[in-house]
Amino acid sequence: MKTKLTLLTAAILLASTSAFANYTGGSQGGFNGPSAGSVTVAEAKQRGDDAKVILQGNIISAQGGEYYTFKDSSGEITVEIDHDVWRGITVNPEDTVEIYGEIDKDWTSIKIDVDRIIKVTN
Repeated sequence: MKTKLTLLTAAILLASTSAFANYTGGSQGGFNGPSAGSVTVAEAKQRGDDAKVILQGNIISAQGGEYYTFKDSSGEITVEIDHDVWRGITVNPEDTVEIYGEIDKDWTSIKIDVDRIIKVTN
């Protein structure tokens, strides 16, 4: 019985190794195109706490510290962008940006904690 189990395990490992050996792709990159997971501010406000979101719009004002007002065609929301997330990017209210982050809900407010920001070139 032990021999059969050992042979079966070896066969499974060999089969999975040969499947990986067929991969001939280049770098382990990801999708490069329109953001399939992009949502509007209105949709983001309906998501649950800690939900990952991608939004595209404009940062229209600074609220102080690391807090800003983000706006798209559906509304406005507060975003928190830590200083290191900016990575030297400078934007103004006319610049379109794409932000990647997560919903941060508590009893009285909702905001987006931004992990990454990209200035979109039109």
